[in-house]
Amino acid sequence: MTDFSLSDLERIVTERAKASPEESYTAKLISRGMAVAAKKLGEEAVEAVIAAVTDDREHLIAESADVLYHLLVVLKAANLPLDEVMAELERRTTQSGLAEKAARPPV
Repeated sequence: MTDFSLSDLERIVTERAKASPEESYTAKLISRGMAVAAKKLGEEAVEAVIAAVTDDREHLIAESADVLYHLLVVLKAANLPLDEVMAELERRTTQSGLAEKAARPPV
């Protein structure tokens, strides 16, 4: 098992976001705007779904890593710290998933 965490990845994304877009893929994505970063996140999520439904374990691992990375890039572009997302997840664990979902306002 690895000690690498999402917080570690968030620190790397933050550091790479400070670089020139010519030197850093992270900086390039952020410099191109939220729509581009979010679209890339969506593409990676679809690829993860395809890997999951086709029972392709190796691709699911790789695409899941891509999803997590691109999610953190989107959070960085939105100036939204990972801690806020983690706090929301923690809040949701205080009740069952079904109860939490039922308590959400209709969309």
